[in-house]
Formats: sequence, C-alpha cells, structure tokens
Amino acid sequence: MRIKIINPNTHLEGTKRIERVAKAHARSDTEVIAVSPEKGPDAIEGSYDEALAVPGVLEEIKKGIEDGYDGFIIACFLDTGLYAARDLTDKPVIGIGEASMHMACMLGRRFSMLLPAPRWDITYVLAEFVRRYGLEARFASARGIGLGVLDIDKDINKTLEILKEEGTKAILQDGAEVILLGCAGFAELDKKLEKELGVPVIDPVIAALKFMEAILDYGKKTSKISFRLPERLKK
Repeated sequence: MRIKIINPNTHLEGTKRIERVAKAHARSDTEVIAVSPEKGPDAIEGSYDEALAVPGVLEEIKKGIEDGYDGFIIACFLDTGLYAARDLTDKPVIGIGEASMHMACMLGRRFSMLLPAPRWDITYVLAEFVRRYGLEARFASARGIGLGVLDIDKDINKTLEILKEEGTKAILQDGAEVILLGCAGFAELDKKLEKELGVPVIDPVIAALKFMEAILDYGKKTSKISFRLPERLKK
C-alpha cells in the first residue's frame, strides 16, 4: 500500500520529522511519503492559517490521485481541509485529529489534548473540533502549553517538561485517562511522555497511519453520499 501524508504547512523540517516517524511505525509492505504544499502558512495556529492552507492540501490530494496513492493522511491536528479532500476522491482520507480521538476512546473513558499555544482554548476546541465528531462526552480538556508551533523544537527538553506538567494537570484535575499530543510537531515525544505520565499518550500521526493501514487492508473506500464533488464540477 502507498500512503501520502500531507503536512498542510510549509515548515519542511516538520514534514521531514513526520515522515521519519511514519516510516518508523509503518509496516514493511507500506510505502509512506510526507509532503508540504508549495504555498501556504509556515504554521497553522488559527482559522486564518487554516483557510490559507486548504488550497495547498487539495492540490496535494489531486497530485496524489494522479500518482496512484492508495490513501491520504492530513497531518494537522485540526484536520485542515479534511472534508473537502474527501470530496475529491473515494480513496480513504484520514485526519490525524479525528484518528487520535477515536483511538483514545478505545483506550480510556475520557481524553485530553495538549496543544501548542494557549489561544486554542476549550471553547474553540469544543465548538470547532470535538463536536464535529460527536465526542463531547469523551472530552476531558484541552490545554495549551504556551509555545507556538515553530517553537516546539527549539528546546525539546523544555517542551517535554511543559507537556509533562500540563499532562499531569489534565489527569489529576480534568479526569483524563488518555493524552493526545495535539500537534504533528510533537512527533517523537509520545513514548517519553507516556513513561512520565503513566497513561496512554497518542501521537496523532501514528494513530492515523495505523487506521489507514487497517482500512486499506479491509478494502474500504470513502462513502460518496455526503462526500462528493458539486455536480457542476463533474466532467
């Protein structure tokens, strides 16, 4: 199986890290590449950035269809352009946010998200993200660690320490039983943090990859009842 991972921002170092993590966890018969659009924001930290990123995501989906990829993963925790991408193809398209939340529901009763910046407050996350997937009852909290996306890897030990501090609060104060790393930029930190916190910690890129492998093995495609191109665009 051939899987294309699309990092919706143009931060190439982050894209390389995403690809490294995916290849390390992919099956031996799974081919994985990670790409960034040619144009778009260098980080996605709000609705404005999301809007700018969507055209680039869709272009990469179109290229991937032409190149014969079997499935697509959108590697932004907010699943930037996910539904529009599903309109373009019947091949599976998975967002890392949705995948990680569903995996969390299989591992514990309630989950919390650790997010890069404090602007991702609980009201925004509930209204624009968790509710979209009907998972409000399983949602414990969203906690920002006070770093921008591009600041995550400037001092990785500091980042890990803040994640540990906020993750502990999510468990003890919010009732979380599973922790989601709410940014693809947190790649490679899941195992270290899990050891510190003592609860499952999910890297969303890996969650999406494993769901994709399972869906492709099962031979399933995206339903075209809701996800389909507008009639005027069909040839």
